[in-house]
Amino acid sequence: MGWVGGGCAESAVRNEALRCIQTEKPILITLNMQDEVLGVGMPCGGMMDVYIEPVVPKPELLIAGHGRIAQVLAGLGQLMNFSVTVNDPSADRETFPDADSLVNRDFNLTETPISAATFVVIATLHKNDHLWLQRALQSDAAYIALIASPHRAKLVLDYLQAEGIAQEKLDRVWAPAGLDLGATTPEEIALSVISQIIALRRGGSGKPMKDAKMTERSATVGDPSTPVVRQCASEDSD
Repeated sequence: MGWVGGGCAESAVRNEALRCIQTEKPILITLNMQDEVLGVGMPCGGMMDVYIEPVVPKPELLIAGHGRIAQVLAGLGQLMNFSVTVNDPSADRETFPDADSLVNRDFNLTETPISAATFVVIATLHKNDHLWLQRALQSDAAYIALIASPHRAKLVLDYLQAEGIAQEKLDRVWAPAGLDLGATTPEEIALSVISQIIALRRGGSGKPMKDAKMTERSATVGDPSTPVVRQCASEDSD
């Protein structure tokens, strides 16, 4: 805990800190304290640089299933700094050494909470995948994906629609899951799924870097060396 300065500086830093928590990116701001309005207090004068680096909880990767794709995905999730939970009756520590949590006794699918920070990947190889989708769609999960062939994915989604789930909810499901990498092996499929998760989480386009255009967001907010100037007095008067 610390003290930044007067109320105007405190307000400006707090507002930018909240934005940094949302973007999960650091930022350098410059506070201009030479424009303080008389009557509020003695003019501070001067300039102040403040570097803000957010500390946020790890995003959650929830994997339903125990096959090779699930195993590789758990390892990749750890490398990408996710908190990884594997939910499957056959899940064990030998098979999933990198998982933070294993759940293998969850008959009604209630032992793993799903929040807005949870990325759900259903890799059950058709066993109870419709039940997992129903559960995930009842939440505000950040990402819901079903690893299945296009034919199988359509069958499951058509079934859920017939069960009364609205189309706008079903549109949240990425099925088949992952980016189009031409993946054929379980390892490649897991890579395509984690790549899609990273792209969605970071706001990427999924295009080749050669073709991707730099945006104003990545050029400013994403680069802590580019300062953002804030008028101290105007922040205090908001």
